[in-house]
Amino acid sequence: MSRFIVVCDVDSTLINDEVIDLLADAAGSGDEVAALTKRAMRGEIDFAEALAQRVATLRGTSVKVLDDVLGAVTLTNGARQLVHAVHEAGGYIIAVSGGFYEILNPIATQLGLDAWTANGLEAIDGVFTGRTYGPLIDAAAKANFLTAYAKKKRIPLSSTIAVGDGANDLAMMNIAGLSVGFCAKPEVRQAAHVNIDVRDLALVAPYFGRRAS
Repeated sequence: MSRFIVVCDVDSTLINDEVIDLLADAAGSGDEVAALTKRAMRGEIDFAEALAQRVATLRGTSVKVLDDVLGAVTLTNGARQLVHAVHEAGGYIIAVSGGFYEILNPIATQLGLDAWTANGLEAIDGVFTGRTYGPLIDAAAKANFLTAYAKKKRIPLSSTIAVGDGANDLAMMNIAGLSVGFCAKPEVRQAAHVNIDVRDLALVAPYFGRRAS
């Protein structure tokens, strides 16, 4: 593979956490949101509806909790090594998240990712409104972001690798040249070309001919 793109899901893939769950814990709605998150990840309820319901529970919470949540987020083992390996091999690594830009942006910047997108959390006067802003980043949007980035870089989709774990990743995995289920839910495991069952993103590197270090 010459020029290529690796696209990663974020929550439970690039990071070990589900950010909405961390935010909900801070807002006091942790149990309710955790149940919705699990159902959404299994594809049992519509993503847009589940996102709206979960974000609504944050209404009235101070945006200051973002600092606490960011401090609690942990990178998945091998994430830095994967980024280094992709760049060393002349590729691009991007991230697409059904989570939140306010958390992804500092993480992606720190990691040196090439591009990223996520949902925005609306706030007024330093308090969450319980709504998102900007375009909805759902399964279709993830696939569209990969398609647009590949077109921009003039790289065929056959030279892309999509890494994800949940139902929301299936659309981008279906169009990628290689789909990697990462500690994935059952339906994603079945759809993926290959599966990685150890939480180490460096294990993706051999699929584009590199050894992460």
